[in-house]
Amino acid sequence: MTILSREWSSWIQDVEASLDKALPPADTFPQVLHEAMRYSTLGGGKRLRAVLAMGACAAVGGDPAQAAGLAAAVEMIHAYSLIHDDLPCMDDDDFRRGKPANHIVYGEAMAVLAGDALLTEAFAELARLPEKYGVSPETAVRIVGELALGAGSRGMVGGQAVDLLSTEQTPDEETLRYIHTHKTGALFKAALRSGALLGGASEEELAAITRYGEWFGLAFQITDDILDEVGDAQSLGKPVGSDRSLGKQTYPRLYGLERSRALAAECVEHCLEALKDFPERAGLLRELASFILQRTH
Repeated sequence: MTILSREWSSWIQDVEASLDKALPPADTFPQVLHEAMRYSTLGGGKRLRAVLAMGACAAVGGDPAQAAGLAAAVEMIHAYSLIHDDLPCMDDDDFRRGKPANHIVYGEAMAVLAGDALLTEAFAELARLPEKYGVSPETAVRIVGELALGAGSRGMVGGQAVDLLSTEQTPDEETLRYIHTHKTGALFKAALRSGALLGGASEEELAAITRYGEWFGLAFQITDDILDEVGDAQSLGKPVGSDRSLGKQTYPRLYGLERSRALAAECVEHCLEALKDFPERAGLLRELASFILQRTH
């Protein structure tokens, strides 16, 4: 069993348990809101951002179990973004992870509210890091800042805004890179930097983890663009070709499939280069970078 499969499966169990405890029970009034929150957050997925946070913590010598609350908060932010991303006013997707999207089940208005509530609940969980996980208040404040920046208008939300504004326009490299490094890459980077901070990273280690995160996010989104063109709908849990039908800015649209694959591979090489001075405990992060090129969903 590889480091990736062994630690990933173990850490996912920790994250799922943390999420289940952090989210209000489904029977908490108003029940339909809390059902909607749990439907999308506990609805499966790779937990990649959570595992990256825990992996970064381990890579700098920290205890990944201490990062379980951070990982849960990151997954709540990710779930909120997916709920809103699927809305008719955004990407208009009816399916997510092989099941009906949140707004299909609970209606558009409740889906918006569920996303809003998940975002705020994520920061409530971050505020509980000192009491629940023994994280110093100073570190917890830095982590709150990292995730606020990564999720906000200068990060994920900004990337989504430019994605919407550039739909049906002629693709260009600068706009495309901005979308990918912000809409997708910013939360990856924030999760990694937060995990490294929680693990007690030095400034040199934090800089290297940051470089890794920037290249990781870009590699992930390029392969996501490729899978939207040639992936399997059953594996993806949603129809293929949706980006093309919406006129989205994508790497295959600008560069073609062959060049896009080569660019993704270059990004992974940059990821591995960023970790060259890290010891074996960064093995999971190395495997995750290589995993990007083989993933099918």
